[in-house]
Amino acid sequence: MSIQLITVVALALVFLIATVLPVHMGALAFVAAFIVGTAFVGEDTDDIVSGFPGDLFVILVGVTLLFAIAKGNGTVDRLVQLAVRAVGGRIALIPWVMFLVTAVLTAVGAVVPAAVAIIAPIGMGFALRYRINPMMMGLLIINGASAGGFSPMSIFGSIVNGVVDRNALPSSPVLLFVSSFLFNLLLSVVVFFLFGGRELIRRSNAAAATASEDRIALAAEPATSVALGGGGSGTHRHHSTGGSGDAPATGGGDPGDTGSSDGPDGRSGPGGTDGPIGEPDHGPLTRDHIFTIIGLVALAVGALAFGLDVGFTALTVAAVLSLISPSSAKAAVGQVAWPTVLLICGIVTFVSLMERVGTIDWLGNLVTQIGWPLLAAIIICLIGAIVSAFASTTGILGALIPLAVPFLLAGEVGAVGLIIALAISSSVVDSSPFSTSGALVVANAPGEETDKVFRGLMIWGFSMCAVAPLATWLIFVVPGWG
Repeated sequence: MSIQLITVVALALVFLIATVLPVHMGALAFVAAFIVGTAFVGEDTDDIVSGFPGDLFVILVGVTLLFAIAKGNGTVDRLVQLAVRAVGGRIALIPWVMFLVTAVLTAVGAVVPAAVAIIAPIGMGFALRYRINPMMMGLLIINGASAGGFSPMSIFGSIVNGVVDRNALPSSPVLLFVSSFLFNLLLSVVVFFLFGGRELIRRSNAAAATASEDRIALAAEPATSVALGGGGSGTHRHHSTGGSGDAPATGGGDPGDTGSSDGPDGRSGPGGTDGPIGEPDHGPLTRDHIFTIIGLVALAVGALAFGLDVGFTALTVAAVLSLISPSSAKAAVGQVAWPTVLLICGIVTFVSLMERVGTIDWLGNLVTQIGWPLLAAIIICLIGAIVSAFASTTGILGALIPLAVPFLLAGEVGAVGLIIALAISSSVVDSSPFSTSGALVVANAPGEETDKVFRGLMIWGFSMCAVAPLATWLIFVVPGWG
């Protein structure tokens, strides 16, 4: 058995054992890298550790630490309230706002993981507070990043277009961008309705109806108050944004009131507010809020405008905030998603071993020996999707397109169509929890939802490994585009 095949079998065993037995998959992956690396490849521990994704480790720890601080001092909740008010309380629009914002960031040049690292914590905060399915929120953020990721100004787009140009292949940068955007948009529509979109629309309509009733009541209230001699406190109503039920006002709407009832229906409080309608004014921003917002803006500007490393920038901002307000950052380290960090880093370390022993090239060379062009094309897309679900999408795009160049130059399939299919297949699987984008969504999921989101993204990401190559092959390759 070749070493390449051994690594494929070992990875399959890691998944099988971790699925059947209560063993942490990340720990198993580290053990597999150690056993295969030392027993079959002849590497020492330094070689094995060289595959440890230090950059991904720093990103996961830095971002989750920073947003744990922001969550602890109340900044995330305040940003959530402001953003929902900006969309008029229509909570069904919130996931789409996240999709568009992330798409714009990547389209103008942001690295996909950087954009997801900035938006995912905010989006998952929305999901927690307004009872939006975290799978829906996370997938729309990731799909938004992929949708904008192939613009001519973006990192992915620049890589693909550069490889195509260097190999004198037919190209269409605009078609690549439009195709990727539309594919991810349609995929997001499916996600929206698959993960609770209809119920979200219903709640939005109910909240809008309640808001209309509140405006009518407020318009009539002054006259009523005068008629009652100003004693309107007994007639004040606080509407739940779920559209049902009234509660007496407490303390005349004290600014310090959070509006949380913590009732069993879960419609109030940070875990389940349907919308901002009727939410009291929480007063001015505190010093901690202001410094945290400045830090978040610094992270966004540093990463997007100056190309600073997201992880180290986030750690720097977190350290500064800890110095400014030690009490608010005291418990933040314990809220870093350490199980997720172990899981992702273990899998990526093993995949790095696979890359070093040439497993990826071995798979690519097998494809080039296939005599049926259309079959070879879909297998190339499948390899791109499967490997990208565990490794760098950027690296896969830079590696597989050159491997396919002789195949494309022969003119047996349309070059433009196959490149688009390969690009989309290799990027939509970023929803896998083993990719940076998927890992960031898992790391920022509500604590009680982390395992559920991980399993959901793993199922979705693996399904995309099959669905995306087949769909893009049928749409772009079979018709012979380019």
